[in-house]
Amino acid sequence: MIKKILLFAFTSLFVLQIQAQRNVILIIADDLGVDYCGFYENHLDTAAMPNIRKLLKKGVRFSRAWSNPLCSPTRAGILTGRYSFRTGVGNAIGGASSAVLDTAEVTIPRLLNKYKPNGIAKANIGKWHLQLATPNTNYTFPQKMGYDHFEGNFLGAINSFTNWTKVKNGTASTVTNYATTETVDNAITWVNANQNKPFFLWLAFNAPHSPFHLPPTNLHSYKNLSGTAADITANPKSYFKATVEALDTEIGRLFDNLQAINQLENTDIIFMGDNGNDPKVAQVTGGAKGSIYQGGVSVPFIISGPSVVNPNRVSNALVNTADLFATILELFGHTTWQNQISSNKPVDSKSILPILKNTATEVRPWAFTEIFKNPSVAGDGKAMRNDEYKLLQFANGKQEFYNLKNDPSESSDLLKKSTLTSAESSNYQYLCSEMNQLLSKTDICKLKVGTDDETLNFVNAFPNPFENFITIENAQGDENYELSNQLGQVFFKGKNIENQDFSHLANGVYFLKINEKKVLKMVKE
Repeated sequence: MIKKILLFAFTSLFVLQIQAQRNVILIIADDLGVDYCGFYENHLDTAAMPNIRKLLKKGVRFSRAWSNPLCSPTRAGILTGRYSFRTGVGNAIGGASSAVLDTAEVTIPRLLNKYKPNGIAKANIGKWHLQLATPNTNYTFPQKMGYDHFEGNFLGAINSFTNWTKVKNGTASTVTNYATTETVDNAITWVNANQNKPFFLWLAFNAPHSPFHLPPTNLHSYKNLSGTAADITANPKSYFKATVEALDTEIGRLFDNLQAINQLENTDIIFMGDNGNDPKVAQVTGGAKGSIYQGGVSVPFIISGPSVVNPNRVSNALVNTADLFATILELFGHTTWQNQISSNKPVDSKSILPILKNTATEVRPWAFTEIFKNPSVAGDGKAMRNDEYKLLQFANGKQEFYNLKNDPSESSDLLKKSTLTSAESSNYQYLCSEMNQLLSKTDICKLKVGTDDETLNFVNAFPNPFENFITIENAQGDENYELSNQLGQVFFKGKNIENQDFSHLANGVYFLKINEKKVLKMVKE
């Protein structure tokens, strides 16, 4: 009897150990927005992705996920859980003057190793793009930042998918195997060697990033593509879709291997794009890769696997790719990771686990993204959205404001209207106040609903829109006025604004500041 009890206890413990193993694979597609994904509501033309679609039945698809507009900032945000203005990585890394990720940052693999020293296998396979490839001693940075194994392309892009440089644990070599295939080969080899303990695999493909090309014929269904430079230039979208299909085919081979080694059911799989599509193939208007408009930051985002309760769901929660930092740690059970975060290096990541467990419908009230270069260029800026509205604050001072629920293509800037509704005004104030607080600034809110000076509450300006002159209503006679545009250029400063002829001003949006306390938005027509 005692032997039977001991045998039962041993067997039960063994089963619990098997069930307790949880693996996580993060799959990153390079330059893939939502508009080619047929499983997204706002898709246009589609690429064949049957294997990625298999994740849907066992997962949660996030319909409003944001990334950064470029690959390096998105990767830095995931690895550290920190926004770009904190890491300094606001642009794609590529040049001696690039701002790179500090190797002292607290990262997912570093925290996993503190949580279970040598208890979780950790690999980064595929595209790195967080530091420069020179000097060659930089090749060891992935291991210095916590990974046990690195194997892949160190730079942001490869010139040829069939002739490229791969770094494996600090050593570079030339590879002629098709890059997507090689990345999956390397992933399968590593997973098979580490299947006996929990593993975390960061699997970052170069596809479907340019150069656009013709993948091996066994990986896609496009039979009428010649692969010549002229045909690729004339039909980039067809080659892009063929590359996405080839990526999906190879991802399917990885899934088949997980099934063969009995690890598929133990593995949470995250699939995402790192930013919007390349402008050459983007189907949306007004924004693509490199832009803080929706086409640059709206990405496919699916989490699938045993940690998902009531799967086959769609979540409308506002999430950011940086939220994967906290989510991945907590998928492994490390729920006290915040105790190891220094107060002088705050983490912005919010765990999505409550949504996966179906105990919450949202984890944050707004989403944030940004892009900045050195020197700054047109398009640099920051954006924040809540449930319906989105505020874009460009580095040159210009602002735009959209109702994404009614205007998902961002075609009608609300700040160009003569007046905002109360709902529009309150959402504008909320978003700019939250952005001010996040960035520790005080100058983002240009439109003010109220004022501490009661005498100014009734002061107004008309007509609005105006053509030549501005008339002040309910003025006390000693007010100081300042009229500027969205770029901060001042066109009038003084008391007698009603005597000024503004017919020379270009049509557009202006701000009338009264006594440095009240700001009115004026439209010149």
